[in-house]
Amino acid sequence: MGGIKNRVQLIGRLAAKPEINRFESGKVKASFRMATNEYYKNAKGERVEETTWHNVSAWDKAASIIEKYTDKGSEIGIVGKLSSKPYDDKDGNKKYYTEVIADEVLLLGEKSTVES
Repeated sequence: MGGIKNRVQLIGRLAAKPEINRFESGKVKASFRMATNEYYKNAKGERVEETTWHNVSAWDKAASIIEKYTDKGSEIGIVGKLSSKPYDDKDGNKKYYTEVIADEVLLLGEKSTVES
């Protein structure tokens, strides 16, 4: 099992237009929330949809693709890794912020109407 590593693959839709940050170093970062949906049947045989929300960041080339071609509701696929960062809340309790750092982006669904 030595070949297993921190890898995440998701297909979903953007919750809002991505936030783009440009840094003096020339780096570009795109930050956004992404929803993935799963469907299953419950004990009564009813179809249930379960939505999971993910915090996602992408840098440089992947960020530029996201900035140019996506908008709220865009369907995309991403490949990346999980990252968790500790922080203290207002009451001093330790919490963790978990996000996916995307290094590959696949544009899915209809073409975006975003113009360059």
